[in-house]
This record gives sequence, C-alpha cells and structure tokens, in this order.
Amino acid sequence: MESGAPFHGGKIALLHDRTLLVYLRDDKPDIPYPACWDLPGGGREGSESPLDCVRRESREEFGIDILPEAIIWQTFLPPALPGRAGSYFFVATLDAVQISKVVFGDEGQDWAMMDIDEYIDHPRGIQFLKQRLKEFLKASGYGNAEGQ
Repeated sequence: MESGAPFHGGKIALLHDRTLLVYLRDDKPDIPYPACWDLPGGGREGSESPLDCVRRESREEFGIDILPEAIIWQTFLPPALPGRAGSYFFVATLDAVQISKVVFGDEGQDWAMMDIDEYIDHPRGIQFLKQRLKEFLKASGYGNAEGQ
C-alpha cells in the first residue's frame, strides 16, 4: 500500500488478542493531546518509508522491533488541509514475549495494554485514532469469531 504519496508520519496500533499497546501522553499544555492515551508513532525522519517510520517510533517509544510480517492492516490518510502531506496508520500484532520486553521511553507518563473497546470508548482516547481503529475492526473483523 505504500503508494509513494508524500506523508508526514504515521501511527501504529500494536495488538495482542483484543488488547492494544497505549501510552499516556505528558500533561503539558504546549503539546497536542496532553494527558491523552496515544498509540506509538510520530513524524517521518529523512526519506524513511511509512513502515520504517512506525518501526523506528516503536523502538524509540517502547523498545519493540515490529517485523514487517507482523503488519496486518494499513491505510493512507489523505491530508486534512490543502498543501499538507497525509499520514499512514498501521495495525500489527504483538506476542507476549514482546510485551514482556517493553522498555518505556522518555515520552509520556505511563503505558498499558488496554482493551480495544475500552480505548474506543475512553474519554481520553484520541478521536482520530479511535476512528482508525473502528475502521480497522469493521474492515478486518479482527477479534470476532469469524475474523480470528
């Protein structure tokens, strides 16, 4: 799906069964979404690909290396405003060993494995990420009896 379209960064939902790796953002008024639960990801560095971007961010934020074969879904998000670049949203699976080896980086207050539905309903979940997760669940059937 990496179309070559300009992009500014990406986010990745890291799933283990029906739980999602999330982190609580710092509570600083000068950052986007202060004190909200967020997913790994961030801005593109240099000429890295969308997948390289989210893999690097996952290593920086959690000490986890996401292998390309763990990616189960991805989508390109067109720019919200004219003249801007779009972004990518990925979904990948984690295993229990990877979760046990999480080393939380220096961004954010805490991390957790949160049920997907709890995140979608959480008042401090980030709205556009909730929407991407809903789209993924609808498209993939992930976690349903038919989708597993």
